[in-house]
Amino acid sequence: MTQSTDSGYQKRTSWQRLTAFTLLFLAMTAAGLYAVYDKFAGRSFSFDDRLLSPSVLASVLALLTIYFLADGLRLHFTLRALGHRLPLVQMMRLVFINLFFSNVTPMATGGGFAQIWYLTSHGVPLARATAATTIRTLLAVAFIFSLTPVFLLTLDALDGSLWSSGIGMALAVFVGLYLGFFTILLLKTRWLILPLDALLSVLQKTHLLTEQRHRHWQFRLRREALRFSRCFREYLQGRPRDILLSVLFTALFLLSLFSFPALLIHSLGYSVDYLTTVGLLVITTFIMYFSPTPGASGISEGVFGSFFQATLSGNHLVLVTIAWRFLTIYLGMIIGLLVMQRELIKRHRSRT
Repeated sequence: MTQSTDSGYQKRTSWQRLTAFTLLFLAMTAAGLYAVYDKFAGRSFSFDDRLLSPSVLASVLALLTIYFLADGLRLHFTLRALGHRLPLVQMMRLVFINLFFSNVTPMATGGGFAQIWYLTSHGVPLARATAATTIRTLLAVAFIFSLTPVFLLTLDALDGSLWSSGIGMALAVFVGLYLGFFTILLLKTRWLILPLDALLSVLQKTHLLTEQRHRHWQFRLRREALRFSRCFREYLQGRPRDILLSVLFTALFLLSLFSFPALLIHSLGYSVDYLTTVGLLVITTFIMYFSPTPGASGISEGVFGSFFQATLSGNHLVLVTIAWRFLTIYLGMIIGLLVMQRELIKRHRSRT
């Protein structure tokens, strides 16, 4: 009875936390859009029905198809390189579940846990599920973090601004440190066991962990770190075709993601420098990785508005900001919520 009560309490707490994060996401999104409207768009906004023309809608639909499909295939081939296969339909469900959870939790932490939960529930071992989702993320990080310093230092659109001056070199150094950490995580995982053990010891000494919990987590962290290291070696030893396709579909996913603003801006009749819009989106996405708000809400809209205020007139700036976020984030989140609800209902029925 007590176990059942505790389980019910944990479920209620999880959903309460998720609801709170969702409300925070909506509030921060509204604040970000208002900031764009107030600070960068001169309090001007108007809808332009050119975005609803059949040719534009067809182009948007085609780009959305590439965007979602490439997102699913990059994890699909990462898993195949690790020796696991899941039907593409299940991978596409995971794409939308990840979009929902990663955007309603700070620093995208929930997305990783949701992906691992989904994969393990479909027969993928925990270590391989963790390795697959981490490797998929790191492939995208490697592209974004490698390109960010280049665009910061070379884009004419940022010439003379704060982004291209001293902060550009500082970010380049930070990117190097960040990539260095993940290189150690992937190639020298054992090096991380000692500092993790030290952290757990500190938590025990400060009475934040009992001795029993300390031993439990010490064992689990060591075991999963070693399993993860082994799984990454298996990824590198996987079929070259699967490894190459996981990298190529990551690149295609990012290119499609970064192409939405160019499509929207061109549809409104503006002259588009495609490389410039892609570069600005790379930097925007880089900043979003470190946003403490759920789904980078508020911050992403503000950064996007500041970058594109010189390209778009005030009445179109808010419109393009909303359309960009709707196509790349909001739409996937809505679908993800529906998919997640369906998955939970199916699991509940199978248990009863």
